[in-house]
Amino acid sequence: MALPTKHIRSQGPVLATLGQTALEALRRQLTGKVPSGVGPLPGPEITAEIGPRPKALIKDYVRFCGGDPSSYKHHVPAHLWPQWGFPLAAKTLEGIPYPLFKVLNGGCRVEVNAPLPIDEPLQIRAQLVNIDDNGRRAVLEQRVVTSTPSAPDALITTLFAIVPLGSGKKKGEGGSNGAPKPKKKKKPVERVPLDATELARWKIPANAGLSFAMLTGDFNPVHWIPPYAKAFGFRNTILHGFATMAKSWEGLVRSRFAGNPQGLGSFDVQFTKPLVLPAKAGLYLRPNPGEGAGEGAGEGEGDRVWVGPAHGGSAYLAGTVKGPG
Repeated sequence: MALPTKHIRSQGPVLATLGQTALEALRRQLTGKVPSGVGPLPGPEITAEIGPRPKALIKDYVRFCGGDPSSYKHHVPAHLWPQWGFPLAAKTLEGIPYPLFKVLNGGCRVEVNAPLPIDEPLQIRAQLVNIDDNGRRAVLEQRVVTSTPSAPDALITTLFAIVPLGSGKKKGEGGSNGAPKPKKKKKPVERVPLDATELARWKIPANAGLSFAMLTGDFNPVHWIPPYAKAFGFRNTILHGFATMAKSWEGLVRSRFAGNPQGLGSFDVQFTKPLVLPAKAGLYLRPNPGEGAGEGAGEGEGDRVWVGPAHGGSAYLAGTVKGPG
Protein backbone atom coordinates (compact mmCIF):
# COMPACT_ATOMS: atom_id res chain seq x y z
CA MET A 1 0.00 0.00 0.00
CA ALA A 2 1.40 3.40 -1.04
CA LEU A 3 1.80 6.04 1.66
CA PRO A 4 -1.61 7.79 2.11
CA THR A 5 -0.15 11.30 1.91
CA LYS A 6 -3.41 12.84 0.66
CA HIS A 7 -5.05 12.33 4.05
CA ILE A 8 -2.62 14.54 5.98
CA ARG A 9 -4.92 17.50 5.32
CA SER A 10 -7.66 15.73 7.31
CA GLN A 11 -5.47 15.58 10.44
CA GLY A 12 -5.43 19.26 11.45
CA PRO A 13 -6.90 18.87 14.97
CA VAL A 14 -4.57 16.00 15.91
CA LEU A 15 -1.49 17.77 14.55
CA ALA A 16 -2.44 20.94 16.41
CA THR A 17 -2.82 18.96 19.64
CA LEU A 18 0.57 17.28 19.21
CA GLY A 19 2.16 20.68 18.64
CA GLN A 20 0.52 22.20 21.71
CA THR A 21 1.58 19.23 23.85
CA ALA A 22 5.19 19.49 22.67
CA LEU A 23 5.29 23.24 23.36
CA GLU A 24 3.78 22.81 26.82
CA ALA A 25 6.27 20.05 27.68
CA LEU A 26 9.14 22.25 26.48
CA ARG A 27 7.83 25.21 28.48
CA ARG A 28 7.70 23.10 31.64
CA GLN A 29 11.23 21.82 31.04
CA LEU A 30 12.66 25.30 30.48
CA THR A 31 10.84 27.07 33.31
CA GLY A 32 10.58 24.22 35.79
CA LYS A 33 6.96 25.21 36.38
CA VAL A 34 4.33 22.49 36.45
CA PRO A 35 0.63 22.63 37.38
CA SER A 36 -0.05 22.04 41.06
CA GLY A 37 -2.93 19.63 40.41
CA VAL A 38 -5.96 18.77 38.33
CA GLY A 39 -8.74 19.51 40.80
CA PRO A 40 -11.58 17.16 41.75
CA LEU A 41 -12.00 14.00 39.69
CA PRO A 42 -13.79 13.05 37.53
CA GLY A 43 -12.86 16.28 35.80
CA PRO A 44 -15.02 18.44 33.55
CA GLU A 45 -16.19 17.13 30.19
CA ILE A 46 -14.67 18.68 27.07
CA THR A 47 -16.97 18.56 24.07
CA ALA A 48 -16.70 19.05 20.31
CA GLU A 49 -18.62 18.31 17.13
CA ILE A 50 -16.94 17.52 13.81
CA GLY A 51 -18.24 16.74 10.36
CA PRO A 52 -18.60 13.26 8.87
CA ARG A 53 -15.28 11.51 8.28
CA PRO A 54 -14.08 11.57 4.65
CA LYS A 55 -15.10 8.38 2.87
CA ALA A 56 -11.78 8.13 1.04
CA LEU A 57 -9.97 8.29 4.39
CA ILE A 58 -12.14 5.50 5.80
CA LYS A 59 -11.53 3.34 2.72
CA ASP A 60 -7.74 3.66 2.88
CA TYR A 61 -7.70 3.26 6.65
CA VAL A 62 -9.66 0.01 6.50
CA ARG A 63 -7.32 -1.29 3.81
CA PHE A 64 -4.32 -0.46 6.02
CA CYS A 65 -5.91 -2.43 8.87
CA GLY A 66 -6.45 -5.48 6.65
CA GLY A 67 -10.24 -5.10 6.52
CA ASP A 68 -12.78 -5.05 3.71
CA PRO A 69 -13.78 -1.46 2.77
CA SER A 70 -17.11 -2.74 1.38
CA SER A 71 -18.09 -3.65 4.96
CA TYR A 72 -17.99 0.06 5.86
CA LYS A 73 -20.13 1.61 3.14
CA HIS A 74 -22.61 2.91 5.71
CA HIS A 75 -20.65 3.02 8.98
CA VAL A 76 -17.40 4.40 10.40
CA PRO A 77 -14.96 1.81 11.83
CA ALA A 78 -15.18 2.02 15.62
CA HIS A 79 -11.41 1.52 15.93
CA LEU A 80 -10.80 4.77 13.99
CA TRP A 81 -11.82 6.67 17.15
CA PRO A 82 -8.24 8.00 17.86
CA GLN A 83 -8.54 10.15 14.71
CA TRP A 84 -11.23 12.30 16.33
CA GLY A 85 -10.90 11.37 20.02
CA PHE A 86 -7.18 11.97 20.56
CA PRO A 87 -7.31 15.80 20.45
CA LEU A 88 -10.00 16.02 23.14
CA ALA A 89 -8.39 13.30 25.27
CA ALA A 90 -5.13 15.26 25.21
CA LYS A 91 -6.93 18.40 26.40
CA THR A 92 -8.14 16.56 29.52
CA LEU A 93 -4.47 16.18 30.57
CA GLU A 94 -3.49 19.85 30.32
CA GLY A 95 -3.48 20.36 34.09
CA ILE A 96 -1.70 17.16 35.17
CA PRO A 97 1.45 17.66 37.28
CA TYR A 98 3.39 14.98 35.37
CA PRO A 99 6.03 15.16 32.60
CA LEU A 100 4.07 15.09 29.35
CA PHE A 101 6.94 13.56 27.34
CA LYS A 102 6.83 10.47 29.56
CA VAL A 103 3.16 9.62 29.02
CA LEU A 104 2.86 6.07 27.62
CA ASN A 105 -0.11 4.35 26.02
CA GLY A 106 -1.03 1.49 28.36
CA GLY A 107 -4.15 0.29 26.55
CA CYS A 108 -7.85 0.94 26.18
CA ARG A 109 -11.32 -0.56 26.32
CA VAL A 110 -13.71 0.12 23.44
CA GLU A 111 -17.43 -0.59 23.89
CA VAL A 112 -19.64 -0.47 20.81
CA ASN A 113 -23.27 0.29 21.64
CA ALA A 114 -24.31 1.12 18.07
CA PRO A 115 -22.67 1.61 14.65
CA LEU A 116 -21.54 5.14 13.75
CA PRO A 117 -23.43 6.29 10.61
CA ILE A 118 -20.94 7.39 7.97
CA ASP A 119 -22.90 10.48 6.83
CA GLU A 120 -23.57 12.04 10.25
CA PRO A 121 -21.47 14.50 12.28
CA LEU A 122 -19.64 13.12 15.30
CA GLN A 123 -20.37 14.53 18.75
CA ILE A 124 -17.49 13.88 21.14
CA ARG A 125 -17.12 14.17 24.92
CA ALA A 126 -13.85 13.58 26.76
CA GLN A 127 -13.08 13.49 30.48
CA LEU A 128 -10.24 12.68 32.86
CA VAL A 129 -11.89 10.13 35.15
CA ASN A 130 -9.24 9.10 37.65
CA ILE A 131 -5.53 9.17 38.55
CA ASP A 132 -3.89 6.25 40.36
CA ASP A 133 -0.47 7.45 41.63
CA ASN A 134 1.55 5.05 43.81
CA GLY A 135 4.81 7.01 43.69
CA ARG A 136 6.40 4.73 41.08
CA ARG A 137 3.92 5.38 38.29
CA ALA A 138 0.68 7.22 37.66
CA VAL A 139 -2.16 5.64 35.67
CA LEU A 140 -4.41 8.22 34.05
CA GLU A 141 -7.89 6.96 33.20
CA GLN A 142 -9.73 8.93 30.51
CA ARG A 143 -13.07 8.43 28.80
CA VAL A 144 -14.04 9.45 25.27
CA VAL A 145 -17.70 9.11 24.24
CA THR A 146 -18.68 9.36 20.57
CA SER A 147 -22.27 9.99 19.48
CA THR A 148 -24.15 11.01 16.34
CA PRO A 149 -27.61 12.62 16.10
CA SER A 150 -29.21 9.20 15.51
CA ALA A 151 -26.86 7.13 17.71
CA PRO A 152 -26.26 8.69 21.15
CA ASP A 153 -23.36 7.21 23.13
CA ALA A 154 -22.63 4.85 20.25
CA LEU A 155 -19.00 4.37 21.23
CA ILE A 156 -17.45 4.52 24.69
CA THR A 157 -13.66 4.36 24.91
CA THR A 158 -11.73 4.20 28.16
CA LEU A 159 -8.01 4.97 27.86
CA PHE A 160 -5.25 4.13 30.31
CA ALA A 161 -2.13 6.30 30.02
CA ILE A 162 0.90 5.47 32.17
CA VAL A 163 3.50 7.93 33.48
CA PRO A 164 6.67 6.33 34.97
CA LEU A 165 7.73 8.24 38.08
CA GLY A 166 10.66 6.21 39.41
CA SER A 167 10.88 4.39 42.74
CA GLY A 168 9.52 7.24 44.86
CA LYS A 169 12.69 7.05 47.00
CA LYS A 170 16.18 8.42 46.53
CA LYS A 171 18.85 6.02 45.35
CA GLY A 172 20.34 4.07 48.25
CA GLU A 173 17.42 4.67 50.58
CA GLY A 174 16.22 1.65 52.45
CA GLY A 175 13.04 0.86 54.33
CA SER A 176 11.66 2.79 57.28
CA ASN A 177 13.99 0.92 59.72
CA GLY A 178 17.13 1.59 57.66
CA ALA A 179 17.30 -1.97 56.34
CA PRO A 180 17.67 -2.51 52.59
CA LYS A 181 14.31 -2.48 50.89
CA PRO A 182 13.43 -5.91 49.47
CA LYS A 183 13.49 -6.10 45.70
CA LYS A 184 10.10 -5.99 44.09
CA LYS A 185 9.20 -9.03 42.00
CA LYS A 186 9.13 -8.37 38.30
CA LYS A 187 5.79 -8.68 36.57
CA PRO A 188 5.62 -11.90 34.50
CA VAL A 189 6.12 -11.41 30.77
CA GLU A 190 2.87 -11.76 28.81
CA ARG A 191 3.38 -14.53 26.25
CA VAL A 192 1.32 -16.00 23.44
CA PRO A 193 -0.02 -19.33 24.81
CA LEU A 194 1.11 -22.47 23.02
CA ASP A 195 -2.51 -23.65 22.68
CA ALA A 196 -3.82 -20.39 21.14
CA THR A 197 -5.09 -20.50 17.54
CA GLU A 198 -3.35 -18.31 14.98
CA LEU A 199 -6.03 -16.33 13.12
CA ALA A 200 -3.82 -14.14 10.94
CA ARG A 201 -0.20 -13.54 10.02
CA TRP A 202 1.13 -10.10 9.08
CA LYS A 203 4.28 -8.79 7.49
CA ILE A 204 4.38 -5.21 8.76
CA PRO A 205 6.67 -2.88 6.77
CA ALA A 206 9.08 -0.32 8.20
CA ASN A 207 6.87 2.58 7.06
CA ALA A 208 3.70 1.28 8.75
CA GLY A 209 4.04 3.87 11.53
CA LEU A 210 4.17 6.69 9.00
CA SER A 211 1.15 5.29 7.13
CA PHE A 212 -0.90 5.10 10.33
CA ALA A 213 0.18 8.63 11.24
CA MET A 214 -1.07 9.94 7.90
CA LEU A 215 -4.39 8.15 8.40
CA THR A 216 -5.00 9.21 12.02
CA GLY A 217 -2.84 12.28 12.61
CA ASP A 218 -0.72 10.73 15.38
CA PHE A 219 2.68 11.90 14.14
CA ASN A 220 4.59 11.11 17.33
CA PRO A 221 8.12 10.83 15.86
CA VAL A 222 8.90 7.60 17.74
CA HIS A 223 6.63 5.88 15.19
CA TRP A 224 8.22 7.18 11.98
CA ILE A 225 11.62 8.83 12.55
CA PRO A 226 14.29 6.14 13.22
CA PRO A 227 16.91 8.40 14.91
CA TYR A 228 14.25 9.69 17.31
CA ALA A 229 13.14 6.14 18.17
CA LYS A 230 16.77 5.06 18.67
CA ALA A 231 17.30 7.98 21.05
CA PHE A 232 14.62 6.40 23.25
CA GLY A 233 16.36 3.01 23.20
CA PHE A 234 14.47 1.27 20.40
CA ARG A 235 16.19 -0.55 17.55
CA ASN A 236 13.98 1.28 15.06
CA THR A 237 10.58 2.96 14.93
CA ILE A 238 7.71 1.26 16.76
CA LEU A 239 4.15 0.73 15.60
CA HIS A 240 1.37 2.68 17.30
CA GLY A 241 -0.45 0.60 19.90
CA PHE A 242 -3.74 1.71 18.35
CA ALA A 243 -2.54 0.44 14.96
CA THR A 244 -1.88 -2.99 16.49
CA MET A 245 -5.36 -2.87 18.04
CA ALA A 246 -6.99 -1.85 14.74
CA LYS A 247 -5.27 -4.63 12.77
CA SER A 248 -6.33 -7.10 15.48
CA TRP A 249 -9.91 -5.79 15.33
CA GLU A 250 -10.16 -6.37 11.59
CA GLY A 251 -8.50 -9.78 11.92
CA LEU A 252 -11.15 -10.76 14.46
CA VAL A 253 -13.96 -9.41 12.26
CA ARG A 254 -12.71 -11.55 9.38
CA SER A 255 -11.90 -14.75 11.30
CA ARG A 256 -14.12 -14.74 14.39
CA PHE A 257 -17.17 -12.73 13.40
CA ALA A 258 -17.75 -13.97 9.84
CA GLY A 259 -16.81 -10.64 8.26
CA ASN A 260 -19.48 -8.70 10.14
CA PRO A 261 -18.05 -5.58 11.87
CA GLN A 262 -21.19 -5.35 14.03
CA GLY A 263 -20.40 -8.77 15.48
CA LEU A 264 -17.73 -7.28 17.74
CA GLY A 265 -19.22 -5.61 20.82
CA SER A 266 -16.17 -4.71 22.91
CA PHE A 267 -12.40 -5.00 22.81
CA ASP A 268 -10.28 -4.51 25.94
CA VAL A 269 -6.53 -4.39 25.23
CA GLN A 270 -3.22 -3.83 26.98
CA PHE A 271 -0.11 -2.83 25.06
CA THR A 272 2.43 -5.12 26.69
CA LYS A 273 5.56 -4.64 24.56
CA PRO A 274 6.65 -2.21 21.80
CA LEU A 275 6.32 -3.67 18.29
CA VAL A 276 9.55 -2.64 16.55
CA LEU A 277 9.33 -2.20 12.77
CA PRO A 278 9.61 -3.92 10.38
CA ALA A 279 8.05 -7.02 11.90
CA LYS A 280 6.33 -10.31 11.31
CA ALA A 281 3.54 -10.88 13.79
CA GLY A 282 0.52 -13.07 14.30
CA LEU A 283 -2.96 -12.64 15.76
CA TYR A 284 -3.84 -15.38 18.24
CA LEU A 285 -7.07 -16.35 19.99
CA ARG A 286 -8.11 -18.68 22.78
CA PRO A 287 -11.92 -19.05 22.72
CA ASN A 288 -13.89 -18.96 25.92
CA PRO A 289 -15.06 -22.58 26.44
CA GLY A 290 -18.67 -23.16 25.48
CA GLU A 291 -19.00 -20.20 23.12
CA GLY A 292 -19.52 -20.72 19.41
CA ALA A 293 -18.00 -18.90 16.48
CA GLY A 294 -19.64 -16.23 14.38
CA GLU A 295 -22.06 -13.53 15.49
CA GLY A 296 -22.56 -13.65 19.24
CA ALA A 297 -19.21 -15.31 19.84
CA GLY A 298 -17.12 -13.91 22.64
CA GLU A 299 -20.03 -13.04 24.96
CA GLY A 300 -19.86 -13.69 28.70
CA GLU A 301 -16.24 -13.74 29.85
CA GLY A 302 -15.00 -13.07 26.32
CA ASP A 303 -12.29 -14.65 24.19
CA ARG A 304 -8.62 -13.96 24.94
CA VAL A 305 -6.56 -12.36 22.18
CA TRP A 306 -2.83 -11.81 21.68
CA VAL A 307 -0.53 -10.29 19.06
CA GLY A 308 2.99 -11.69 19.08
CA PRO A 309 5.86 -13.00 16.95
CA ALA A 310 4.94 -16.68 17.44
CA HIS A 311 3.51 -19.15 19.93
CA GLY A 312 5.40 -18.74 23.20
CA GLY A 313 6.80 -15.36 22.16
CA SER A 314 6.46 -12.13 24.16
CA ALA A 315 3.13 -10.52 23.28
CA TYR A 316 2.85 -6.98 21.93
CA LEU A 317 -0.86 -6.86 22.77
CA ALA A 318 -3.05 -8.88 25.10
CA GLY A 319 -6.78 -8.43 25.31
CA THR A 320 -10.32 -9.71 25.59
CA VAL A 321 -12.97 -9.54 22.87
CA LYS A 322 -16.71 -9.91 23.30
CA GLY A 323 -19.73 -9.95 21.04
CA PRO A 324 -22.63 -7.50 21.28
CA GLY A 325 -24.63 -7.14 24.48
